Amino acid sequence: MKGTWRVVTGLLVFWLLVLLYMSATLYNTSDVNEQTEQQLSKALHELDLLRKQNQELSQLAGDLKDIQMILADKNSNTEQQIKAKVAAANEKLARVSPNDQSQAIRGLNTSLGLAADGITPSLEHEHLRRKIENGIKEMWYYLRSQLHSLNGDSGSSELKAKVKNILEEGADHQRTLLNDIYNLSVSNDHHAWREKEARELSAIVQRRLHTLQNPRDCSSAKKLVCNMNKGCGYGCQLHHVVYCFIIAYGTQRTFILESRGWRYSPGGWEKIFQPLSDTCIDRQGSSSRSWGSAALIKDVQVVDLPIVDNLNPRPKYLPQTIPSDLAPRIMRLHGNPFVWWVGQFMKYLLRPSNTLSEEIERATSRLGFKGPIVGVHVRRTDKVGTEAAFHSIDEYMMYVEEYYSLLSARQIIDQKRIYLATDDPNLLEETRKKYREYEVISDNDFSRSASLSSRYTENSLHAIVLDIYFLSRSNYLVCTFSSQVCRVAYEIMQSLHPDASGQFKSLDDVYYFGGQHGHNQVVLQSHKARRVEEIDMTVGDKIGIAGNHWNGYSKGKNFRTGRIGLYPSYKVAEDIRIADFPTYPEADSQGQTR
Repeated sequence: MKGTWRVVTGLLVFWLLVLLYMSATLYNTSDVNEQTEQQLSKALHELDLLRKQNQELSQLAGDLKDIQMILADKNSNTEQQIKAKVAAANEKLARVSPNDQSQAIRGLNTSLGLAADGITPSLEHEHLRRKIENGIKEMWYYLRSQLHSLNGDSGSSELKAKVKNILEEGADHQRTLLNDIYNLSVSNDHHAWREKEARELSAIVQRRLHTLQNPRDCSSAKKLVCNMNKGCGYGCQLHHVVYCFIIAYGTQRTFILESRGWRYSPGGWEKIFQPLSDTCIDRQGSSSRSWGSAALIKDVQVVDLPIVDNLNPRPKYLPQTIPSDLAPRIMRLHGNPFVWWVGQFMKYLLRPSNTLSEEIERATSRLGFKGPIVGVHVRRTDKVGTEAAFHSIDEYMMYVEEYYSLLSARQIIDQKRIYLATDDPNLLEETRKKYREYEVISDNDFSRSASLSSRYTENSLHAIVLDIYFLSRSNYLVCTFSSQVCRVAYEIMQSLHPDASGQFKSLDDVYYFGGQHGHNQVVLQSHKARRVEEIDMTVGDKIGIAGNHWNGYSKGKNFRTGRIGLYPSYKVAEDIRIADFPTYPEADSQGQTR
């Protein structure tokens, strides 16, 4: 330890002298000399701090050796002596904590004009970290599922007690491992790099979208027109708008959204959100036609886009595709690159009007919304029995409790809270009665407005927008991904954090985007089927995933063999689809893109 700090200190001194020599040679003015002296003074102060900490570390090392000798010969030392030595060592250790050392080094960098952007992890490091985290989760899904199957009605009371104990201990082991992974993810200032990288990448995309939507000459700009009124609910319609916007970006056409007469709000999109353009909002043009091949639409100024179900031909830009020029950075930053990508379109689209901003502020104050909080979305009414199965509130709350158990190892929790969004007005009272230790934040007016009889009204629109807003601002999300509302909240969440890809639990589907290209996974580890329901896999095989069963297995089709069946979820990884999108040099020239 002592030798290491001497080497570091020596290198810093040498580097400082070289810097000062170069500065004096290149800029021989009184102002620069004064600035150099100030930098030197600050740098020497930081070096003095490092020297003092080096001395304390050396003393601490000596004290630790003394403690080891004391413990090796307990018979010749009293308990008081041991405690005194340990207390003294702890006191010194507190004074030279890793955080203090990091601050000293960052202070030195700042005094010499260096940016403290954090240490950039490699793509391989981030992939491996996420793979380990996913493996821990999938292993727990498997073990929990198998143990529950052993604990059926036919099991003895003794077996049930043992299984219960194993489940409790196993859950604790899983939480410990996940917290270790979390601590690894924020070590070495990686968190500082993630924050900076997320800001820069988002700024790039937002500049590009702004440039696309505000052409220099609207009368001659190429346009892509999309009608808001797809025959479905708000979440589905919003995904329809996002799909149109992505195609507009991919074809480099200004996106024109026709929303007058919208079934939720006849006044259109601008009644609740900001316009998509400051300068170009009409579809006027010298020529127009409906969507077609690249050759057919190349010289057409205005192109009308159908709903994704009727799109032909299907362009490479469709979900879940990300642009090749940003792909390496997004893949290193984020655990689900496409969700980050679609989150950026949501960020641009859902900029609130002044009226909506005021409404959000009032609702936040009235409901007392604050963190830590888990967003719980329970969709019933028209979904149950058709697109989704019924799930009791207990199923949701099991994962809420798991989240808080994990969080409690990282911070003090003053109050466990959930934000409950549902179309079932009776669920709020049931949840409050069953889970009295939770503060349940909800608004039954929102729930009543989501009923089938009053769904397509402006009140209903405001209610669903607020519900999604609060769900996306939650620390964690428990819901069903069969619901578009849940997926929208998850997508928006990605634009609020560097990487919120793992901040959810879906009780049914994996994440998907309606009308997407095939959702495939690639096999990382070969697998030989152990039962008739399973399929064989070889490293490199492509698997079209149909769903994760959340019991350690997923279901899908092996394109090499043509077989459909179950396979271990931990033996595969997402096959990320990447395509060349158009470049936006004008937008990129406004800021650094690499």
